[in-house]
Amino acid sequence: MKIPFSPPYIDESVINEVTDSLRSGWITTGPKVKALEQEIKQLSGAAEVLCVNSWTTGAIMTLRWLGIKPGDEVIIPAYTYCATALAVLWAGGTPVMADSGDDFNISVEAIRRAITPRTKVIMPVDIAGWPCDYEAIMSLVNEPSIKAQFQPTSPIMEQMGRITVINDSAHSIGARYGRHRSGAQTDIAIFSLHAVKNITTAEGGAICLNMPQPFDNSELYSQLRLMSLNCQTKDAFTKNKAGGWRYDIVGMGMKANMADVNAAIGLAQIRQYDRLLAQRKHIFSAYSQALSQQPWAILPPTDDGRRETSYHVYALRIDGVTEDERDAIIAEIAKRDIAVNVHFVPLPMLTFFHSLGYDIKDYPQAYRNYAHEITLPCYPQLTDEAVQAIVEALCDAYQTIKKNK
Repeated sequence: MKIPFSPPYIDESVINEVTDSLRSGWITTGPKVKALEQEIKQLSGAAEVLCVNSWTTGAIMTLRWLGIKPGDEVIIPAYTYCATALAVLWAGGTPVMADSGDDFNISVEAIRRAITPRTKVIMPVDIAGWPCDYEAIMSLVNEPSIKAQFQPTSPIMEQMGRITVINDSAHSIGARYGRHRSGAQTDIAIFSLHAVKNITTAEGGAICLNMPQPFDNSELYSQLRLMSLNCQTKDAFTKNKAGGWRYDIVGMGMKANMADVNAAIGLAQIRQYDRLLAQRKHIFSAYSQALSQQPWAILPPTDDGRRETSYHVYALRIDGVTEDERDAIIAEIAKRDIAVNVHFVPLPMLTFFHSLGYDIKDYPQAYRNYAHEITLPCYPQLTDEAVQAIVEALCDAYQTIKKNK
């Protein structure tokens, strides 16, 4: 049985929504983008939502708006995808990496140890869709001693008066924290809408704005929307109307907007997201039920009563194996035409970041999480038969490798 890792969910409603966009004669930023923003706003509970063309551009733009300058530090986990760190570098800041906890996410104590007067932003990451400890992180940045050492380097930071928390929620749309969905717990959260995510627009992202007073999130939405369109005073939809050609450029913007033809895909998916999320949860439960019988299987966190995952991917860890043995298990599974993955190679192990001086020895828990991790597929189209085949292939692969060692 050939099982791909993460195909996009495309049904007739998606095809119809995209076709509607194509037939409308307007395929770039317009009414479908606005409709998707409203849907994500309703799902997440965020004060405002701006859709952009990727998580990465959204993060760069947000950091630039904040006023990040050379020498400014942004604390990120060592255990994340490269985009988290690259966004900081492209914005002009310095990524400061912190170690993980045993739930994959950044350790709050490691964040505390990494804070200096140069710290301007903390960017935690919801690995595999499991929410970070938002309450602890927000409490940390509001501690009097932490606020006292904060040194703003831009007017917006001065207005903020403390470290800003920008949550990398690339994996966690639809996750739950307390009584609310992910996206409204930190100052800003950014979802990814990439092809492999729970909700996709092929490529895309969504910036969720929850800035505290004295900031006006509606005004901030307008500022960032302008910035995403090269700071052009009229978007193409308005400018294209009869007699509406005149425009101005009022700042140093970016080309970061989402197109309607992309938004159409996500719009059709998000309108049925409760059902799609329930199917993902069903797959998680099937994996956990089958693998709970295996003493070597460390199951991923799913629901602790306070937090519930978005069921993005099933991040399994194999107890008692080396990194090489883990790789060999993956190779055995691949022999059955089943695609699994690893989330993620820690940043200090990647050539570029290692060349900047980051060393994996400084992040032991991140390495332990990585060395034992195998990501199992999780998507709505995955059948019970396919889940059973994946579990059988995994268990057989484990036995084969351990027997040969």
